Amino acid sequence: MQRDLKRRIANIKGVAQESIFLGNGSDEAIDLMYRIFCRPGVDNAVAIEPTYGMYGVCADINDVEYRRVLMDDDFQPNADKILAAIDSNTKLVFFCSPNNPSANNIDRKVIDRVLDSFDGIVIVDEAYIDFAGVPSYLRQLDSRPNLIVLQTFSKAWGMAGIRLGMAFAQPEIIGIMNKVKYPYNVNLLTQQRAMEEVMQYDRVQGWVESILKERTRLMAEFAKLDCCIKVYPSDANFFLARVKDAATTYNYLVDCGIIVRNRSKIALCGNSLRVTIGTVVENNALLDALRAFNN
Repeated sequence: MQRDLKRRIANIKGVAQESIFLGNGSDEAIDLMYRIFCRPGVDNAVAIEPTYGMYGVCADINDVEYRRVLMDDDFQPNADKILAAIDSNTKLVFFCSPNNPSANNIDRKVIDRVLDSFDGIVIVDEAYIDFAGVPSYLRQLDSRPNLIVLQTFSKAWGMAGIRLGMAFAQPEIIGIMNKVKYPYNVNLLTQQRAMEEVMQYDRVQGWVESILKERTRLMAEFAKLDCCIKVYPSDANFFLARVKDAATTYNYLVDCGIIVRNRSKIALCGNSLRVTIGTVVENNALLDALRAFNN
């Protein structure tokens, strides 16, 4: 049950220990939501589009219909369209905020309206919340019995490799998740490594400040490149940019030993690259390579 680690996390996050679930990455918590709340071949889940791909993958694995609601060109959802996609067999609604791959915070009025109007489970995935500059939905746990908030050690904490995700909800929901999960789902080495970092939380805050500073600089310089058409606003540790030819630019960067994400095949993301903020040296290498490419 990872009680010692949960106790430390509870102090940092300002929630009750009984409201915390720890999983083998956030993906385990996502999968559990389908297994707990949805009947295979009968029920459905609704999500914004584009967004994190594992919501759809887990729906397919669990034989649950996955309904995508396309956002507008500014990557904001419409509450009326989301509610129209919901029917009596809808059990889950997913929001990723800040969203992946668009990097922007989702309009909280939309999320709140769905929370108020839908009596099923609403999941707000806050994997990138440390970079967002807005309050976490953790503050609403006590007043929202149908809310589940996801966070992770993979982003701001820089520990994607230990595979440790967090889900926060009212104790009744967490109790069910603990009953359904596999025993020993989070191994002892992962717990020990996470505990080391939790005891040094101030370091994480310093890392976030450095990334936010570099995000501002890199986005401004990227926008000046000849290949760049538009840089979208970012509230995450990455940004999305529309370029003239995403495939050619991506392949060129691979040849330079630089990896970004070509998101062109995703809805609303034609000819777009997703660029993660790196160190100063890494960011300069990216800019220098693209300046040479444009010349």
